[in-house]
Amino acid sequence: MINFDYSKAEDFIKKQELDAEYISAKKAADDLQKGTGKGSDFIGWRDLPINYDKKEVERIKKEAKNIREKSQVLVVVGIGGSYLGTRMVIEALSGYFCKKELEVIYAGNSLSSDYLNDLLDYLKGKEFSVNIISKSGTTTEPAIAFRLIKKLMEEKYGKDEASKRIYVTTDKNKGALRELAIENGYETFVVPDDVGGRYSVLTAVGLFPIACAGFDIEKLMSGAAFARKNYDEAVLNYAAVRNVLYKKGNVIELFVNYEPKLSMLLEWLKQLFGESEGKEGKGIFPVGLTYTTDLHSMGQYVQEGRRMFFETGISIENSNRKLEIPKQKDDSDGLDYLEGRDLHEINKIAAKATAIAHIEGMVPNLEIQIDRLDEENLGELIYFFEKTCAVSGYINDINPFNQPGVESYKRNMFELLGKPGFEKEGN
Repeated sequence: MINFDYSKAEDFIKKQELDAEYISAKKAADDLQKGTGKGSDFIGWRDLPINYDKKEVERIKKEAKNIREKSQVLVVVGIGGSYLGTRMVIEALSGYFCKKELEVIYAGNSLSSDYLNDLLDYLKGKEFSVNIISKSGTTTEPAIAFRLIKKLMEEKYGKDEASKRIYVTTDKNKGALRELAIENGYETFVVPDDVGGRYSVLTAVGLFPIACAGFDIEKLMSGAAFARKNYDEAVLNYAAVRNVLYKKGNVIELFVNYEPKLSMLLEWLKQLFGESEGKEGKGIFPVGLTYTTDLHSMGQYVQEGRRMFFETGISIENSNRKLEIPKQKDDSDGLDYLEGRDLHEINKIAAKATAIAHIEGMVPNLEIQIDRLDEENLGELIYFFEKTCAVSGYINDINPFNQPGVESYKRNMFELLGKPGFEKEGN
């Protein structure tokens, strides 16, 4: 269950401001539901939790089992929405130091030669498979990584065996990667035409590698379906509150959490909200902070720096394991007063104390709480944030499903690299 609490921000918001913004959020949600808003050809994610392809999920589970049986490592090749949601779920659900039967690692999300060289060296001594994720197959970072990894695979296994270890998630009908998969007989999964990358974690883009990692993707979808049915009011309130604060000069949203394994959730949120809302000179700038760690670096600025942000805390009510503070012979560390107390409860008190301090420092605080960290709760959280992001975009009259600004750096890079068709005029 998700609980959205904005009571700690009420002193920063007038009732009439919130009432007016709520009406805007309701209209935006109606436009999303009816498919009458901007970018409505990319709202397929909206009904995914109840309309997903059950046959493809069965095939995903079958192939995931095959990979776990023959590979020590799965390399997920993709960038942006093609890997962030996947990595977020896998890292959130994995133990910090447990050694799983299949290691999932990532490539194609940077142009670092050191990273790719180290990765290729690492894979030489491992049995591995690859999942390349790209709608077009021509995005520079994953295309380069895949070319290099495919070369290693074919040298290591031979072309026929390599083709059985390469899994492609791409467009259903077209694109360079689709053509390559057909030519070489790679197993393929579909990126739906009506779902953009940053909303795609509940498609095969995320479900296949998550299943390979050994997690229950049907429970993930069940959680998302629950959110779709039950959290309309929470979505409207969150979208309305964050936009009231934005219009009052709080142009940065600090997404904060107190569990390090949620660090990739913050990275996913940065893409989801940054790429969706940052257009036409508008949008709340998303920042991710992991407390209490970042309280010892950014905490000073949050407490006393320039007032231009609000905090959205993501908290977990129940930990999966207990850990009590033990007694020792002397109290040299001054911790006897905590003897017998559970560390998760101490962490929750730290969160409460931080919120109080930051409110005193004039930082509005919102809280999104889940019961515990598992597939169902993560599914709920994913859908809740996706819908809030879409509604917020419509409130500000922008298309939350495109990313025209991302193309600017690509055009410059292709021109500087001399890619055919991108030559500078006059040359």
